[in-house]
Amino acid sequence: MNEDVKDLNLSVLKAFTLLEAFVGDKQKWGVRELAKKTGYNKSTTYRLLNTLESIGVLQKNDEDKYLLGLKLFELGNLVSIHKSLRKHSRQPLEQIAREIKETVHFGVLDKNQVLYLNKTESPQGLKVSTQIGSYQKAYCTAIGKVLLAFSSEEKILEYLKKTALDPCTVNTITDQHVFLKELQKIKKQEYALDMEELELGLICIAIPVFNNKNQIIASISVSGPSSRFKLENIGNYLSIIKKGVQAIENSINNYN
Repeated sequence: MNEDVKDLNLSVLKAFTLLEAFVGDKQKWGVRELAKKTGYNKSTTYRLLNTLESIGVLQKNDEDKYLLGLKLFELGNLVSIHKSLRKHSRQPLEQIAREIKETVHFGVLDKNQVLYLNKTESPQGLKVSTQIGSYQKAYCTAIGKVLLAFSSEEKILEYLKKTALDPCTVNTITDQHVFLKELQKIKKQEYALDMEELELGLICIAIPVFNNKNQIIASISVSGPSSRFKLENIGNYLSIIKKGVQAIENSINNYN
C-alpha cells in the first residue's frame, strides 16, 4: 500500500468511493447493488450510507434507494459564494494595502471562527502568520468581533455557549459580560479594534461588509505592529478601508 494512503481514514475513503457512484448516469442506488459495485460487504455499505443520510449528504426515497442530499448542494453553493467574494475583494484589498501599507484580511464567520477568504501582505515586509483558507478565533480578533457584533442576538448567545473565551494574551477579553458590551460598542461605532488581544505587538482594525439587504456578509481588517499602528490615525485608516468596502459592495451588488 502507498505510504500516503496508510495514514488516511479508511472509512472516509470508502464513503467517498460510495459517493462517486452517484456522479455518473445512475443517481439512485440500493444497498445491495452499491455494495456489489464497490466491492464492500453489505453491512459496511449500509452503515456508511446510513451515516451519510443522517448528516444530509444522502437522502432515501420511497423505494428505499439512496440519492444525493441537500447538504452537498448547500456546500457547493457555499464554495461558489466564497469564490465570488474572493474575486470581488482582491483589487480593493490590494488598494487598501498600498495606501495604509499594512496587511489586509478579508474574512467571513464560519463554524464559529473567522475564515480568511483573501489576504494582501503589507508592502513594508511584516508578515502576519495567516493563510487564505485558514481559521482564527473570532472573539479576540477585530475581524471576528465585527462579524459577531452584526450577527443576530441569538447567534451571539449561541456562540458564547459553544466558545470559551480563553486568553491568548493579557489583553484578551475573557469575561462574557464585558465581551457583550464590547460587541454593542462595535455595532454602534461600526468598527472594531484588536488591541494586542490575539498576539502581543499586533494591532488590528476591522469594519463590516454588507449586502444590498444590509446584512453583514464579511469583514475587512488591517493589521500592523503596535510600533507603527497609531491610534491617532484611526480616522484615516477607517476612511481608506471604507473606500475598499464600498468598492466590494458595489461590485457584488452590480454582479448580482
